[in-house]
Amino acid sequence: MQTESPRPRLVYVTTHGVSALGLMRGQLALMRERGFEVIVIASPSAELDAVAVREDVQTVGIPMEREISPLADIRSLFHLIRALRDLKPDIVNAGTPKAGVLGMLAALVARVPARLYTLRGLRLETTRGIKAFILSWAERAAAFCAQRVICVSHSLREAYLKRRLAGAKKCVVLASGSSNGVNVRRFQLTDAQRVEARALRDRHGIPADAPVVGFVGRLTRDKGIVELYDAFKQLKADFPELHLVLVGDFETGDPVPPKTVSGLQCDPNVTVTGFVSNTELYYECMTLLAFPSYREGFPNVPLEAAASGLPVVGFNATGTVDAVVDGTTGTIVPCGDTSALAAAIRRYLTDDLLKFRHGDAGRQRVAREFRNETVWNALIDLYVSVLPANRRPEAPDSAATKVA
Repeated sequence: MQTESPRPRLVYVTTHGVSALGLMRGQLALMRERGFEVIVIASPSAELDAVAVREDVQTVGIPMEREISPLADIRSLFHLIRALRDLKPDIVNAGTPKAGVLGMLAALVARVPARLYTLRGLRLETTRGIKAFILSWAERAAAFCAQRVICVSHSLREAYLKRRLAGAKKCVVLASGSSNGVNVRRFQLTDAQRVEARALRDRHGIPADAPVVGFVGRLTRDKGIVELYDAFKQLKADFPELHLVLVGDFETGDPVPPKTVSGLQCDPNVTVTGFVSNTELYYECMTLLAFPSYREGFPNVPLEAAASGLPVVGFNATGTVDAVVDGTTGTIVPCGDTSALAAAIRRYLTDDLLKFRHGDAGRQRVAREFRNETVWNALIDLYVSVLPANRRPEAPDSAATKVA
């Protein structure tokens, strides 16, 4: 059993280490530097091990299933309760749907003083029937156990309140939203990186002057891959050199229909890269980003594309409407409207000035409102506010400006 730490002990709970690896990059190290003892709990994985090394924080592996699995979930809950009783944290911040409810229930049972639920999206927005009912119950349970629900966007908070999943006073949005912000410098490419990006085009058989519609993310039905490919086929009639680059992997959960998968794999003007870590090079290859997702919390990809100077076309879905300012940094079209999606993409393919104006406006907005430091400092303020005076961290202020 661990003794009480002289520093406030902050435990993050997430279902899989990949979330900590991607969605908390730099945040964990920053919290440690600002005086917290940071521990991450997630399913055992190579990604969780990588988090421990990269962020220099302690990790605890507890198996958790992403999908609904009653027996496995009960086992996970008991393991979490035991771990939190042993760790005696001052704060638990749990996020992702499964870890959110299990982490908050465990934190309540373990009598953790400060319990924060980070709401990164609502899976129930695109589910129906008994699964939607279970997910709704889980959200209510997580919110009930939490003292604060950190909504990563204003539209997500509105959707949460509209469904009466929690009270308005409990739900907060930090700064302008986003769960981690953007490392702006990462998307300010060097000349050498631009040469690498041109080599990527060559490797994938994309001519140097060919327009490219890009997508980054999981290749699933609710990411709008069907609609994106249908819009792409409409546009190819007028733009035969147009290429579609999908940066991501096909997933078995909420799969893309076989007909669409076959079309994408057989189309010579379509590139499916699989998972890549250096997405900044792929943004450099794109003319614009298409992001026709049906549900988000606050998507990072449109912010990354904007930081790269790209306009973004997206559906008017929760979260996306916060990431894209319609008519200023990109274009928002109705969910599911393939013709409107194609028309919005067409505007950027035929109007270089509009493409530049919206891309530049997006770059400036990210630098102004969504830098990592902006989001991290707002989160630190929240952490400090829920701690008693004798448990508040002490660390040099200069650490707040460090970017991983």
